[in-house]
Amino acid sequence: MKLRQIALDTETTGLEPSKGHKIIEIGCVEMINRRLTGNNFHVYINPEREIDAGARRVHGLSNTFLADKPVFHEIMASFKNYVDGAQLIIHNAAFDVGFLNHEFKLVDKKSPTLERFCSIVDTLDMARKRHPGQKNSLDALCKRYDVDNSHRDLHGALVDADLLAQLYLAMTGGQTELFGSQEQGGSAQGTGQQLRHENQLVQNQGEFHIIKPSESELALHNTRVETIRKKAKNPHLWDNIRPLAEPVSAKKDEELTEHGSAAYTSVCEEASTGATTSFDAEMRLRKRSTE
Repeated sequence: MKLRQIALDTETTGLEPSKGHKIIEIGCVEMINRRLTGNNFHVYINPEREIDAGARRVHGLSNTFLADKPVFHEIMASFKNYVDGAQLIIHNAAFDVGFLNHEFKLVDKKSPTLERFCSIVDTLDMARKRHPGQKNSLDALCKRYDVDNSHRDLHGALVDADLLAQLYLAMTGGQTELFGSQEQGGSAQGTGQQLRHENQLVQNQGEFHIIKPSESELALHNTRVETIRKKAKNPHLWDNIRPLAEPVSAKKDEELTEHGSAAYTSVCEEASTGATTSFDAEMRLRKRSTE
């Protein structure tokens, strides 16, 4: 089953819909199974009211530019059709969702709220939990996760939605959690490049391949292990592990690769079902790879 996610952002005439402020731009970037598809949604909207000076300084949009753009009721159906059933990724979701629901009600008082036909993920809430006490604006997070935002001179719904999509993938990619964030003693620096590298690896992935050490590598390894063993007071874990096999021929390596793939799948299945612990599974895989 495919996972459809949409990073969404809006620009508005001001801060509060209760004071008559309106949406003037919507930008959406689609992801299917965590891959950007290019099937995006972008529209400028005539708010039929003046834009606050403070808002103009943020996004740079003017009433003159928006004068010939459609009004909200003209784009509402196409917007709803586009996002229907998707998981929306929004930074400070309360703001954008509040404005969108307000616009829906202005067009049709019986219109369902956005939450009725979409699920919502708030990346600001995610960031505050992961980085308490830190700045968690879009710019701050882009810097923390090494997402390039050098082209973001002003706020723009589509530009920000695209950055948000990349940021969400970086925040939820797994490796950042493994090594820890910058505030937790590790470093999130390089996560953007890492994410792009992982995406390329997934696209180019092939069969599981076992890389055998050379004779010189084995010698260095065994010397190092022996040095550590002599210095240690307690028995070592690897004393109970079968030694690494000697280098093998290319033909034998193909056989081991095929065998290793089957062993890897079998051991992982046992670990996932609870038939063995993850530690035991790793040890068994190590043993099987040399049989």
